[in-house]
Amino acid sequence: MANIALLGEYASGLIWNVVAAIIIYLVGKRLIALALNGVEKATSKAGTDETLAKFLRSVVKIGLYVLLVFIIVSQLGVNTASLITVLGSAALAVGLALQGSLANFAGGVLILLTRPFKVGDYIVTGLGEGEVEEINLVCTKLLTKDKKVVIIPNSAISAAPITNCSTHPIRRVDISVPISADSDVTKARQIMEDCFNAHPDVIKDGTVASHLDDFVENGVTIAACGFTEGSKYWAVKWKLHEDIKAAFSEAGIVIPYNQMDVHVKND
Repeated sequence: MANIALLGEYASGLIWNVVAAIIIYLVGKRLIALALNGVEKATSKAGTDETLAKFLRSVVKIGLYVLLVFIIVSQLGVNTASLITVLGSAALAVGLALQGSLANFAGGVLILLTRPFKVGDYIVTGLGEGEVEEINLVCTKLLTKDKKVVIIPNSAISAAPITNCSTHPIRRVDISVPISADSDVTKARQIMEDCFNAHPDVIKDGTVASHLDDFVENGVTIAACGFTEGSKYWAVKWKLHEDIKAAFSEAGIVIPYNQMDVHVKND
């Protein structure tokens, strides 16, 4: 009879623990949903990057569900200390096996937190350049001008120097052109400035300037610069190259090219 009583007491306790665990799960699930909703509202109000907001929501969700599982397991009478030891060993093994991926993950978090660039910016790195198409937790995707996609691991891009060409809405257009030593430097400078000032998308604020930039093998290099909107940078630069070439040809300004004279001697 004593054994039956003990068995009944154990069964009763087990049933109560199971019922309590179910109640804890249902209540905990509801509380987690409310917490996640609060995180979503907070990130939205703060204007947090969408990728970072999703990452934070995922971290909070995983953390809260892990805590809920430990509470339920503890309620069922399982020794959580042993479970923590097993999970810790498993996490260490996975971490060692995925060192590269974890480095990319850490780099992605760093990029999303510091925000040196955002989707839509045009950036230049030692690993490639282009418009930022996507930033995820493993890699950053750039779209080049010829519509190629450059995929750069976040561990590399977060540790490399980055030039963000879209931070400021205005960009300076620099053009250098070599001319022959016999050409009129003053005239060439004036032609380049006139081409800049004549372009409708070059900002007319008196910042257009030119100068003799360098001495080269076959002459000198003339440089000129002016400012335009960042979104129009490439179109302006390409058009100015055409305009300057046409204006130089019309004015008789010679652009030197490397050439070789071959003399044939007849014996």
